Amino acid sequence: MRAAGNLGSASVIALAALPALAETRLVALGDSLTQGYGLPEAQGFVPQLQAWLRARGRDVTVINAGVSGDTTAGGATRVGWALADGADAMIVTLGGNDLLRGIDPAASRANLDAILRAAGAKGVPVLLVAMEAPGNYGPEYKAAFDRIYPDLAAEHGALLARAFLAPLLDGADSPAEIARFLQPDGIHPNAEGVARIVEGLGPQVLDLLDRAGG
Repeated sequence: MRAAGNLGSASVIALAALPALAETRLVALGDSLTQGYGLPEAQGFVPQLQAWLRARGRDVTVINAGVSGDTTAGGATRVGWALADGADAMIVTLGGNDLLRGIDPAASRANLDAILRAAGAKGVPVLLVAMEAPGNYGPEYKAAFDRIYPDLAAEHGALLARAFLAPLLDGADSPAEIARFLQPDGIHPNAEGVARIVEGLGPQVLDLLDRAGG
């Protein structure tokens, strides 16, 4: 009996000595949409996503690696720094500013490819959030740009999400209804819009965390 008691005590002590499981670090690499442009910090994409994930039992810290005005080239330059402190998974939301500047889709593709390669080299799974080109650049430009995201996701084994703002149209009868979820600039989501984006993107982020073991 005494031996059994000693064994039980030893087991409890051993378990108590084990290190606590580290929380998952999720890096969000992007531009102003990720950074939370025009919103109080608590209402931006990263804090809202982190709260959404934690409410579903995920012990995760979302790192805001969004820089307002950034292009895919900027992201490719920063990705090493963004992953330097350790990352278990990464969301990439870049390309919108490439579109605003009319950058050659081949250049955007090369930059996003470099980002995914950097993540792959560190064994970091990625959720690649698509962007869709407007029609005013012509059908060839649009086709070339829109192909970037599914092509690279397939090539690198990344998860692919639809366009960042797409959840704002869920259940809408007209594209014009998106306006109520945008800030006055007509580009960036307001706090309610961010909440809808998080709800739409969240399930795929959960899949990403599953890949990362978190």
